[in-house]
Amino acid sequence: MKRILFLSSLLTMFAIGSWAQWSPVGDKIKTEWASRIDPSNVLPEYPRPIMERSDWKNLNGLWDYTIINKGEQMPATFEGKILVPFAVESSLSGVGKRINEKQELIYQRSFDVPSAWRGKKVLLHFGAVDWKTDVWVNDVKVGSHTGGFTPFSFDVTAALSAKGNNRLVVKVWDPTDKGPQPRGKQVSNPEGIWYTPVSGIWQTVWLEPVAAKHIENLRITPDIDRNLLTVKAELNVCDPSDLVEVSVYDGSQLVATGKSINAEAVEVAMPQDAKLWSPDSPFLYTLKVTLKSGDKVLDKVDSYAAMRKYSTRRDANGIVRLELNNEALFQFGPLDQGWWPDGLYTAPTDEALLYDVQKTKDFGFNMIRKHIKVEPARWYTHCDQLGIIVWQDMPSGDRNPEWQNRKYFDGTEMKRSAESEACYRKEWKEIMDCLYSYPCIGTWVPFNEAWGQFKTPEIVEWTKQYDPTRLVNPASGGNHYTCGDMLDLHNYPHPEMYLYDAQRATVLGEYGGIGLVLKDHIWEPNRNWGYVQFNSPKEVTDEYVKYADMLYQLIDRGFSAAVYTQTTDVEVEVNGFITYDRKVIKMDEARIREANKRICNALKK
Repeated sequence: MKRILFLSSLLTMFAIGSWAQWSPVGDKIKTEWASRIDPSNVLPEYPRPIMERSDWKNLNGLWDYTIINKGEQMPATFEGKILVPFAVESSLSGVGKRINEKQELIYQRSFDVPSAWRGKKVLLHFGAVDWKTDVWVNDVKVGSHTGGFTPFSFDVTAALSAKGNNRLVVKVWDPTDKGPQPRGKQVSNPEGIWYTPVSGIWQTVWLEPVAAKHIENLRITPDIDRNLLTVKAELNVCDPSDLVEVSVYDGSQLVATGKSINAEAVEVAMPQDAKLWSPDSPFLYTLKVTLKSGDKVLDKVDSYAAMRKYSTRRDANGIVRLELNNEALFQFGPLDQGWWPDGLYTAPTDEALLYDVQKTKDFGFNMIRKHIKVEPARWYTHCDQLGIIVWQDMPSGDRNPEWQNRKYFDGTEMKRSAESEACYRKEWKEIMDCLYSYPCIGTWVPFNEAWGQFKTPEIVEWTKQYDPTRLVNPASGGNHYTCGDMLDLHNYPHPEMYLYDAQRATVLGEYGGIGLVLKDHIWEPNRNWGYVQFNSPKEVTDEYVKYADMLYQLIDRGFSAAVYTQTTDVEVEVNGFITYDRKVIKMDEARIREANKRICNALKK
């Protein structure tokens, strides 16, 4: 008993010590979840639910940090503590400092490896780091990565200390808007629709033990027309005799299995009465994927899959419609920026991350356009589980934005440097790769408006060939080419169909932006902005419903999807359904839901 009390006291002292070294900084508004953060247990949920193993170790928490001039030697001392995985500019990092293109951010922490992992390889995972990352373990360089939105990992086994304690150092360089890299809405001088920079680690850092031969990735492809589920297990080492086995469960009931060797994908014949995934019924099958050599199990992971299909087809009136599972569905949802007043790119907790998705569902929407940002893996799993279709934007960058007249585009596009084009292509492929298996992803959007838009037909064709299972929206509101699956119009504030495409689906990729300032829930006191502004929740709701009625009337004329701006207020933008701190829903939720449901059901038989 004395030993238990002693250990309990030690844990309490450690927790108190962690709190003493960390607190949110700045005087900006915060979400209610910010007050619930325990710096010794930050974002503790498993970070990759699409491919889960039972054993792992979270490295989130307080790290040492310092800022140096770019190219300087690594420091001997550090400035203080930073709470990982919150960006250095954020309140929740406990730092709240800006860095520029002439500086680098250095992180350091120690970790031990559980004795039970002895004999296994150890992978060091980063959910996302913005932008160029170099990593050392025990002064051994273990890897580097460029890209601000995708996960990466390194096998650090050979660098680990036999004595148990290991030193991890991470160096990050992020030029924000002074470089050609994809960056979304970050700028050095935020104003209007442009937001605070995000630099460094902004998703979970974690360790994972694996066998010498193991599964690196799953590429899951449903085919409802052939009643087939294809699972490609990508291995770190391929041996022709290795067997991959996939078991598919409906709850606890085994409903289908499949096997392969020679690095072939596993083709699983699904039951004739397989359940289809949709916003009304987001059914997910459980997958268990096992790698075997003879009778020996080398690796096993848990996953999930949905039987669903995204396509287009001409209806009885000759209008090209978006379809889900071979049936017309009007896809309707908010523009979702995914920003937080306290964590910037990073939600304070998983509960907070879920909140925005759940409220979107509560509002009666069936889709989200994830706007020039990529979310942590768990966000997409929340969409899978709740039944929300996702249009995934590629984060824009380089000379962002560069605009051509959307109605009278003369064919002149931006010319990117070789470096800029290489960054774009590399990161777009990595985004598609890491999100491929999530059922919710229905549409890829390689360009937003004309922001960095280049070689559009070529990029769209590559996107379509690389993933033929999704639709491609070439440039949402951008320079229009007759390629891809959609013509996407932007019109503020009210819906308007000023162009129509008889060969592709015509969609309204952005409209709305109805603003309302709520005094105690704003980012800045005097710079608040919306496309139109009103003074009360009733006025804003009335205007929203008026626009919804206008949109409904345009569906018969040819619109097949629409996106309203936006889910929440963001910094000085005050045109969200919800305040930036997520504390107030600014419209009448019941009236919003009724209007939205009517639109979402408009094409249903």
